[in-house]
Amino acid sequence: MAELFEKVAVVGLGLIGSSLTRAIKAKGLSRFVSGFDKDASVRQQATEIGIGAEIADDLSIAISDADLVIMAVPVGAVGAVAAELVPFLKAGAILSDVGSVKKSIIDAVEPLLPEGVWFVPGHPVAGTEYSGPAAGFPSLFEGRWCILTPLEGTPRSVTDKVSALWAALGSDVEEMDAGHHDIVLAITSHIPHLIAYNIVGTAADLEEVTSSEVIKYSAGGFRDFTRIAASDPVMWRDVFMNNKEAVLEMLGRFTEDLTQLQRHIRRGDGQALEDLFSRTRKIRRSIVEAGQETEKPDFGR
Repeated sequence: MAELFEKVAVVGLGLIGSSLTRAIKAKGLSRFVSGFDKDASVRQQATEIGIGAEIADDLSIAISDADLVIMAVPVGAVGAVAAELVPFLKAGAILSDVGSVKKSIIDAVEPLLPEGVWFVPGHPVAGTEYSGPAAGFPSLFEGRWCILTPLEGTPRSVTDKVSALWAALGSDVEEMDAGHHDIVLAITSHIPHLIAYNIVGTAADLEEVTSSEVIKYSAGGFRDFTRIAASDPVMWRDVFMNNKEAVLEMLGRFTEDLTQLQRHIRRGDGQALEDLFSRTRKIRRSIVEAGQETEKPDFGR
């Protein structure tokens, strides 16, 4: 593929960041790829295993002369990281991120932007329950969505450059308003994770069920919940702290529906239960048809 940038710098070398450096390097999308992480042990590991980037021990060196800087850090850290790196951005540089919350990130970053530097918020809807540089792999973004939420006034050519990068990484790119993004992701990603964390915690707290029995008799449903609940706790803590309004709104709707479900069970309304299960089964089929999942079992992923 043709080079899209002279230099791309990735700040944060966890699952997403290290997958980005690997993929950008593998596809030849930038002449030079640099990486930085505030954790020295992460930098050392990234250097030892090789993630397709020149690992710098200093943030200013990593982003020096970079055409594109991508912040691949937890949502709650984006504002502080942006404040630290903006003094070193060259004129005309593009700044982006990979957070699954967009409005709070824009509110934190936009006031920091110097003249001539553009911010194109992004969210690759991809990931696994694993974390760290060793968890990354270059095909992570292939066949997945990447949502961009450009700021008002951003030149079309700037947004197109970021869009072209994600498309070259194999993602389907879509643009939307930041607030709308946060509502959509609250129900498709954030609430499911919250439910998974809660149900696994409930099972662990039940005094009449020992930990060994929970593990020994785990059926497919609980097993899949534990996979989701194994996700990075720091990342998800920050997601819920920074998308409060959308999460609470969707959680309210979920609670209302759960109460109705309780009522159906209490009243023995089998038809209402069957109608609900049939309707939700169609959603699963539509997800498979959209290419976002496979029909074959893949327990544990």
